[in-house]
Amino acid sequence: MSEGVSRRDVLKLLAVPGLAGLAVGAARGGPELLPHPRRAAGWVSGNMTGSEALVETLIAEGTDCVFGIPGAQENELWDTFKSKRLPYLLVTHEFSAAAMADGYARSTGKPGVLCVVPGPGLTNSLTGLGESLLDSIPVVCIVGDVANGERFRPFQVHSLNQAALLRPVTKQVFEVQTAAQIPMAVRRAFQLARAGEPGPVGVVVPYNLLIDFAQYHSGPLDPIPLPFDEAACQRALCLLQHRELRVGIYAGLGCMDYPRALIQLAETLQAPVATSMSGKGCMPETHPLSVGWGYGPQGCGAAEKVFKDVDVTLAIGVKYGEVSTGFYSQPQTQYFIHVDINPENLGRVMRANVAVLADAGVFMETCLAHADSIRRLANPRLQCNIRVCKQDDMRCHQQIHARCGADPMALILALRRCTQPNALMFVDVTVSQYWTTEAFTCLGPRTFFNPTNNQSMGWSIPASLGAQKVHHGQQVICLTGDGCMLMSAMEISTAVRDSLPVKFFILDDQAYHYMQALQQAAYLRTTATILARLDYRALAQGWGVAYQEILCTGDIEPRVRCALEHPGPVLTRVAIDYRKRPVRWISAARKKYSHELTTHQKRMFLCRMGSRCLDRHPDND
Repeated sequence: MSEGVSRRDVLKLLAVPGLAGLAVGAARGGPELLPHPRRAAGWVSGNMTGSEALVETLIAEGTDCVFGIPGAQENELWDTFKSKRLPYLLVTHEFSAAAMADGYARSTGKPGVLCVVPGPGLTNSLTGLGESLLDSIPVVCIVGDVANGERFRPFQVHSLNQAALLRPVTKQVFEVQTAAQIPMAVRRAFQLARAGEPGPVGVVVPYNLLIDFAQYHSGPLDPIPLPFDEAACQRALCLLQHRELRVGIYAGLGCMDYPRALIQLAETLQAPVATSMSGKGCMPETHPLSVGWGYGPQGCGAAEKVFKDVDVTLAIGVKYGEVSTGFYSQPQTQYFIHVDINPENLGRVMRANVAVLADAGVFMETCLAHADSIRRLANPRLQCNIRVCKQDDMRCHQQIHARCGADPMALILALRRCTQPNALMFVDVTVSQYWTTEAFTCLGPRTFFNPTNNQSMGWSIPASLGAQKVHHGQQVICLTGDGCMLMSAMEISTAVRDSLPVKFFILDDQAYHYMQALQQAAYLRTTATILARLDYRALAQGWGVAYQEILCTGDIEPRVRCALEHPGPVLTRVAIDYRKRPVRWISAARKKYSHELTTHQKRMFLCRMGSRCLDRHPDND
């Protein structure tokens, strides 16, 4: 593929047939209809309004819930949600609508749907959509628009260019011009959101089309075919056939729906398996070949130690993003095989000996079809080494560092001990996201979630609600910092209003501790990191949510169990004491960043730090 062609260009090309069909339909005044006496499964047929056709299409595509806030341009649509009994959830802010659709999608594997008004409704949602784009999460964003056609008047309210706003944070935007085009635009959005590397897709519908009538006959679309580079796959198999080479598997989000194939491939190759942050859980971390997150200095200690003996890294469905790799600290092994469904991801960060354009599941099944040629003998020594290294990690995790509050790692371990095996854990952009990724043992796929590549603070509260809305009876945990909570705290009122029993644990130290950890080492002082002291009990009382506090490490387990036993949502303030507990990610990222500074930049930092060492009373705020 030429360097001038981007992923979005490829996806636009894939969308051309569908858009052409829309244009032809518009030219003819609507699609040509065929007799269809009975409504088949998945079809949208009959004479109805654009709003009815849109909702019927969402139902046909398997939508379980729509997240958003109604407004003048979409009241017709929301009223139709109710008429057709399509579940919806009113949010307090459109950022939350995007995050809820994202949390729904991550936990179910199906595209999440949000519905927002144009202008401020859309602009509020852009941060959440950007998270979905960078984290490869399928989302469909339905945006109302100002009136078009004969009813168009200038200076309508919210007259921003909705499609232009959506394009940077989506794979594609479908702009509907007539009511007859609505079902095909929505179906193409779902098809494209799931295709290739998943991501968000936008559909913009002028509000006047929602009350226009048209005759419809729209059926399901076939999935876009998966790419598969058979020649590259054969080269990868040839390399794997060298049994003297020790293989390690690095599994990303692309492996999330193929846990059985991943386990079988690991056992066939006798390969330790590390995951990216977003791939955490794609293989049960209790498996004897699982070594946890990462395989560099930023991730689990066990993974780093075990992968030092690896000759071939087989990276499947993973991008090697900055956050997951600790500012690109992942080491390069002697041989590297990179498998991904997006050609733009292949070999971009790590130098690849073999780059395979393929879906993770298709590639692994192909390897298993040639299992006899790549199989290694059982390696009890490897499994023993992994077990010992994981035990060493656990001993480090169990050390208590806190003195005047609760130890964050003790909380993380207690959450794992007390929750059900299939509990859904949502973590926000706090320093604890790295400890949780290391120490919270995932027992299955789609149970651990954090905003990885856009690092959208405040994401976890609404995302956890989006998952809880459809995972009835399943435990959902939200672990967030006090700074992140400020971004989306009002959404806790949604949990109360809609009886969503999420258990919220707020790590309270009245500071952006993550920023303090980064700033203190580089500048010997902190700037703009101190937060207001909040009365969480009063906040909980105002929202009507059950409340409790954890004030020391000894309180942790009984309070966690108390929260889990409560039938509704619970807000738990944790008076956290981070103390000097090491953060492997920060240490690795700092070392890598320092290494890449120029001599002049290093001199600047050293001179500044030297002068500030003499300041006994740094100006911290």
